[in-house]
Amino acid sequence: MTQLKLPSGNAICYSGYRDGQNPGEQTYPSLAEIREDLAILRKHWQLLRLYDCSPHADRVLQVIAEDGLPFQVMLGAYLGAEMNNFGCPWGATFSEEQLESSRAENEAEIARLIALANRYPDIVFSVAVGNEATVDWTDHFVPVSQMIRYVRQVKAAVPQPVTFCENYVPWQHKLRDLVAELDFISLHTYPVWEYKHIHEALEYTKDNVHSVASLYPDKPLVITEAGWCTNSNGRGMHAEHAVQELQAIYYQDLMDWTRAEGLLCFVFEAFDETWKGSPDPLEPEKHWGLFTVDRKPKLVMQALYPELVEQAADA
Repeated sequence: MTQLKLPSGNAICYSGYRDGQNPGEQTYPSLAEIREDLAILRKHWQLLRLYDCSPHADRVLQVIAEDGLPFQVMLGAYLGAEMNNFGCPWGATFSEEQLESSRAENEAEIARLIALANRYPDIVFSVAVGNEATVDWTDHFVPVSQMIRYVRQVKAAVPQPVTFCENYVPWQHKLRDLVAELDFISLHTYPVWEYKHIHEALEYTKDNVHSVASLYPDKPLVITEAGWCTNSNGRGMHAEHAVQELQAIYYQDLMDWTRAEGLLCFVFEAFDETWKGSPDPLEPEKHWGLFTVDRKPKLVMQALYPELVEQAADA
């Protein structure tokens, strides 16, 4: 059996949607906007994670290839709901016609994943077949048996290692059969979403990781999302915890620990995204970036990007 070799380096989740852009409305960042983002990110990061195979991802890969940028990419497929999930707290009930349409779109997304992975074999270092599609609260539920079918389909068609990105909890029980099909496990951990104070945050993240790693000692594990929110209306977390000062502390603790462990960790996320979640401007989903939506560095990044701090002060 060949030993899995994943790249090392600083890793971040990148989704470049700005004010007025929204993947649901098929309004995507332009090539120029993506170039601007990657010019910012290349100063500190070598590895990017993309969530889907939309025109946004296609353009990101195009820019990296055309400009010879020093990034490697984990490319994801976004899978929509294939079953109703009545446990989803914000509603995930669809008609059979909607589910059938979603299944057809998933097949098309898998085909795009395969095509892009094969078109950019020197840039795409791994592929993720889905994101948070099996956790109890998801609004885009895909049965594990179907996830296995998709993973087998992709593994047969691409040279890259294949994974699936999911919250730590399903890895503990319902995904055991899927783990056997994967080249590595991709885990998400969010202490602030679970009402943890900063003093407990890193230990909680460690516990999340170890709870899964201990079950599969022979399977490599990557953290594909871990981060800290900087604004909140109190939904899903204590609003007073969602501040830039605590983001900076958690980020540094997370980086120190994962580097010491030799654990690849994608920080969530590069830039705030105002299209996400509810219309409330304090919706937590909108505020996970290390940079604001207008590309100003938050406290956590200000020492690394003094030139952007100066630009913001002059504006």
